[in-house]
Amino acid sequence: MENAENVGIEWLKTLLNYQGIAAGISASRVEDEFGASYWLTIDSADLLPEQLVQLVGEQGHSLDAIQYLANTILNLGRSPDEQQPYTIELAGHRAKRKAELMTIVTEAADKAQATGEECELAALSSAERRQVHHFFTAVDGLETFSRGREPDRRLVVRQSSQPAP
Repeated sequence: MENAENVGIEWLKTLLNYQGIAAGISASRVEDEFGASYWLTIDSADLLPEQLVQLVGEQGHSLDAIQYLANTILNLGRSPDEQQPYTIELAGHRAKRKAELMTIVTEAADKAQATGEECELAALSSAERRQVHHFFTAVDGLETFSRGREPDRRLVVRQSSQPAP
């Protein structure tokens, strides 16, 4: 197992222990249409339903926050070339969201190609925006950029031939 995986597992176990939660963590490197990432999966078998709700949070916001902390802390002091993206998975939440994201991305691509107009995507976390940007690097004729400021930053999909904003 690579060092990035071990460091990620130990960090996540420590964070969960601070919350009074004992759970197994597994790690794997996943490379897909959204890019490469170390997936740290929390074993939900021994978690109480209340703990699952607490860790995932409303619309996945708590899981997003844990993932943000992991990416920030585990990459602190590393050069951009040394940084590793981490994805925190629990009870299939990320896999389900990934499928939803594929539907959103496909619809946006179809709309931008069919109409020639920009298609603005709302309600994406910064990690999801990064994944979508990566996805569109492989799509001919379309490009993406982000518009606005947090917490209302949005990803825009458009035909590549349009002038820059």
